[in-house]
Amino acid sequence: MKDITTRYGVIPATGRQETHAEGTLLSCHPGAPCVLETPLGPLTPQHTTDDLRKKEVQPVVFHESGVIRYLPLESQTTVPTPAGDMAAEMLTFHSDGSLSRVFPLNGKLSGYWSQEDEAGLAAPTTLLTPVGVLTAMVINVSFYPSGAMRSITLWPGQALSIPTPAGVIQTRMGMAFGPDGTVRSIEPSKPTPVVTPAGEIMAYDPDAVGINGDVNSLVFDDDGGVARIATTLTRLTVAAPDGRTTTFLPEERESLCGDTEREMVPMTVQFTADTVIVRTAPDTLPALIPRAGHAFFTAPYLPQLAHPFGQLRCSI
Repeated sequence: MKDITTRYGVIPATGRQETHAEGTLLSCHPGAPCVLETPLGPLTPQHTTDDLRKKEVQPVVFHESGVIRYLPLESQTTVPTPAGDMAAEMLTFHSDGSLSRVFPLNGKLSGYWSQEDEAGLAAPTTLLTPVGVLTAMVINVSFYPSGAMRSITLWPGQALSIPTPAGVIQTRMGMAFGPDGTVRSIEPSKPTPVVTPAGEIMAYDPDAVGINGDVNSLVFDDDGGVARIATTLTRLTVAAPDGRTTTFLPEERESLCGDTEREMVPMTVQFTADTVIVRTAPDTLPALIPRAGHAFFTAPYLPQLAHPFGQLRCSI
């Protein structure tokens, strides 16, 4: 055991300590109880393990300047945040010392402890957000250095009605905000018609994974227009200046459920000031279409109706 002095207090560390290239402390593993005086108040880093959720002591990690970066807590602790008081088992901080992200739970998933086990410990959290007061079970909430909310990541199965530039949309997985509080992106929880510069597109990404709410499939630009959208239910036709037309469709792939089953791959359409960028599948090259001189038309694309059972998505 070695006592390590930090700007927040002394950490009785065990095992090997890591340092940055210039020699300042990068990380250490607390081996005994200690209290660190942080901007959020006195906090006790994790220093013990258990047989299921926390099989190892996670390190306290520091920025090169000595400012704390990752702080796993010994037990769930209520901390003050710009969105209101939150229960936390893990905290991260920006390089200036301001709060970056709050995780109410911090169990380690394994063959002995599943996502369902962890979710069973989750409790609803009430947050003051740029779109009003919201209550839901959250995986984490992140903030800009200014204290403005950056994103919310929801537990699977959670959905909230969020006012966006495209109207109120039922949202799953996550939502992200700009520093000024505007809604920058969301993950629609069901197919939702959204007006875009190319016409109405049914927004929905069945492949969304929801790792965090920072990046989502329906993205808005600074003026509130649609900057990017994913769909499996809309086809896009482009008319060139010479009269030729090109139609873009979501592609299909073999389902994980079995060799004979097929499922749709979301097509993404991105809008810049000068160009429409279409990608019919994640592994295909994008088509770049100048907005000037081209006409864009959208229509429903419903191959699922022709093969209702072949289009079922696997639950894996």
